[in-house]
Amino acid sequence: MKKTFQQLGLGAEILKAVKEIGFEDPFPIQEAAIPFILKGIDVIGQAHTGTGKTAAFSLPILTRIQRKGPVQALILVPTRELAVQVTSEINRLAKYTGIRTVSVYGGQNINIQHDQLKRGAQIIVATPGRLIDHIKHGSIQLENVKYVVLDEADRMLDMGFIDDIKFILFYVNEDRQTCLFSATMPPEIMRLAQEYMKDPEEIRLNKEELSLETIDQCYLIVHEREKFKHLCHFINSREKKQTIVFAATKQRAQRLAGELRQEGFKAITIHGDLSQKQRDNAMYRFKRGSEDILVATDIAARGIDVPAVGHVINYDIPEDSLIYFHRIGRTARAGGSGKAVSLVSHDRIEDFARILRQTEQPIRKLNQEMGVVEVHTTRHRFTTGYQHRRSFSDNNKTYRQGYRRTRYSSTWGRRRYNYGQNQ
Repeated sequence: MKKTFQQLGLGAEILKAVKEIGFEDPFPIQEAAIPFILKGIDVIGQAHTGTGKTAAFSLPILTRIQRKGPVQALILVPTRELAVQVTSEINRLAKYTGIRTVSVYGGQNINIQHDQLKRGAQIIVATPGRLIDHIKHGSIQLENVKYVVLDEADRMLDMGFIDDIKFILFYVNEDRQTCLFSATMPPEIMRLAQEYMKDPEEIRLNKEELSLETIDQCYLIVHEREKFKHLCHFINSREKKQTIVFAATKQRAQRLAGELRQEGFKAITIHGDLSQKQRDNAMYRFKRGSEDILVATDIAARGIDVPAVGHVINYDIPEDSLIYFHRIGRTARAGGSGKAVSLVSHDRIEDFARILRQTEQPIRKLNQEMGVVEVHTTRHRFTTGYQHRRSFSDNNKTYRQGYRRTRYSSTWGRRRYNYGQNQ
């Protein structure tokens, strides 16, 4: 029988905030994880974005830590966007407790963070690199930390933070409770858990809970030159306004946002070349609704939580299938519904085929119902795009075929071989 928040053992101040926010019943990851965390048991939680995992670890931590005093809880996250989002969520839940949370991350002036820390904090939400800066400067001491959370652990692994995490944990008392949350559980994550966690309870949501069944997924195979026209069509025909458009590169995102504005749409962009102030301003305007289209690179594939987002449009298909699922997880947040549309150019058909093979949810093909003719191509003939890199070995020598731009060409380009080195 499903439990209520009141039955999970949370404090009265926390329950008051939960009720005020409008949380009704716990999500599966919350119902499963909160009792173990309240008992002091280490937890490994596997859950996709948008399933309520921030509240799953923050609610019991807020219940257990002292209302005053030094830093007692540390939450490590991979990106500055996620640090800001998690801090905002914790502050909402801690409204009636007096507990103070500070986020520290790169891209923001460290002196601003020094001033915030001097006013006291019981919870730190941090990206690994900037936290190490504070540890070395002596502006954050971790000896009183009793609770450590590794959020989006697989992403931190992908970004090369594993050594930084080990460095940080060296400064935390071994008599601590450690929780790890991740959308996927690669072997490296499990090895990290074995090394730094004590008899953890594993919580892995079942297939139905991990699926993206509340998202209407569809795709359209089009020529590259026709993608922008179809992008405008999907934006004009959307039911819900807030939309995220994902592009492959920073330059492409910037150009797309400009072209959308020329067509009369309210579009703003977020990518890695923007300053933290510019990114914060873009997210503020998007969340407020003054701009209803956010054109983003994969820097926003995780860590953006805007419940009003009704549509995600993949203008460019990612090479990594997992990125696709993180992208579309920006819609249908907190139990809602949403729509994900992918514009598949002919040179990315194979990449999208991998996505189709990795999901159990139906992804509708729109070509026939929209009357868009699909021009069939073979894997050896591309109208535009990059040829795939190939490699093989022979007599201890490595041969690598590099990428060659094939615009306006219908045949494979000349092979280039470099001996014993990568291009």
